[in-house]
Amino acid sequence: MEAKVFKAETVDWIETPGHYSAFSKMLVNESVGSKHFDFRVSSYQPKGSCEPHVHQTAESIYYVLKGEGIVELEGVRHLVGPGMVVFIPPKVKHAIKNTGFEDLIFIVAASPPERTEK
Repeated sequence: MEAKVFKAETVDWIETPGHYSAFSKMLVNESVGSKHFDFRVSSYQPKGSCEPHVHQTAESIYYVLKGEGIVELEGVRHLVGPGMVVFIPPKVKHAIKNTGFEDLIFIVAASPPERTEK
């Protein structure tokens, strides 16, 4: 494995399954050689969302940079906005939706990397 330095702008936005008008730049994951991290920037357009899902082993952290939304954790809704942090332990059913008028932009860090299970 080798160290890497790159601009986030060089990484394409992707829309993963179960996400609607919600895009991510996968900055650090197995594609750059990481075995322990999934680190991305996500941007959800107004009304953008992801389906409720569970990660069996991964812990996830969201850090909201811009916009407003609702994070649902085990059926409980929480309003989120800039500067807010969301910690999601393994096996917690969760979803996020942009409820504002501008893009909801947040950083996602998860470890270990894991595919989404519904």
